[in-house]
Amino acid sequence: MADSNKTDFTNPSTFILMGIPGLEAAHIWISIPFCTIYIIAVSGNFTILFIVKMEQSLHDPMYYFLCMLAIIDLVLATSILPKTLSIFWFNSREIYFSACLTQMYFIHCFSAMESGILVAMALDRYVAICHPLRHSTTLTDTMVAKIGLAMVLRACILALPTPFLARLWPYCRTNIIPHTHCEHIAIVKLACANIYVSSYYGLFVVFFVTGLDVLFIAVSYTQILRAIFSLPTKDARLKTFRTCSSHFCAILAFYISSLFSSLTHRYGHYVALHFHVLMANVYLLVPPMLNPIIYGVSTKQIWDRLLRLFTHKGT
Repeated sequence: MADSNKTDFTNPSTFILMGIPGLEAAHIWISIPFCTIYIIAVSGNFTILFIVKMEQSLHDPMYYFLCMLAIIDLVLATSILPKTLSIFWFNSREIYFSACLTQMYFIHCFSAMESGILVAMALDRYVAICHPLRHSTTLTDTMVAKIGLAMVLRACILALPTPFLARLWPYCRTNIIPHTHCEHIAIVKLACANIYVSSYYGLFVVFFVTGLDVLFIAVSYTQILRAIFSLPTKDARLKTFRTCSSHFCAILAFYISSLFSSLTHRYGHYVALHFHVLMANVYLLVPPMLNPIIYGVSTKQIWDRLLRLFTHKGT
């Protein structure tokens, strides 16, 4: 019987995900921190959604955007980790081609959404700190919904060509993907055709989404810091800075992990393949875990509501 993993085919019906190449013997042990991260991410983000829904004082733009971020983080983590854990625990490596493209789309789409919502949260902090008297009239519930919808549509539209382009290429080398999930470049590298269209489009999306978003956030925080340092007293400066410290930490968690993942991908020939795969997972899993922790610890209203919830259960 011919080896189904290395045969001549144009349109494979399935791909084989290898997990973390070179660390197959440690998959069970690696699954422990992965599973822990996922449990924290899911429970933390659901807790954020529950608290914001129950606490009337949190019904304002900052927390509406936080709820959008929590939903995005839940989808992003769930789009990759169940399959990854099935590889680690049950050696279930096979994935249908269509399912692989769907996973790829979800990863790109919701990563772009997360970046967009971080921009929207930067806008909220800018208006709240630099133009506090206009905050309630500028960021109305309708405006928040429109901004959220715009970020969702932008992500969905920009991510849509990625799986369609990947489907166009003939795959006649192998159907083995040296990864834990269906990463875009990991898939198109298997094609026996010139994939420059996919490569250039991927670069365009990175610069258009991440580049512009980082630029907008940088401009917003430049204005925010100028407004903070113009305040007359140190206490006023510290109090104002605390209102945006959680968002700033969320930005660092998302974009630093994204930067490390991009660098290991760009200079992949200098680093071990298993390190590249691990960094790709860190980029997708760590921000969803950290965001509810960051906001839960640094936001007094959320922390107080959480304490009241557990105190009430204890009594």
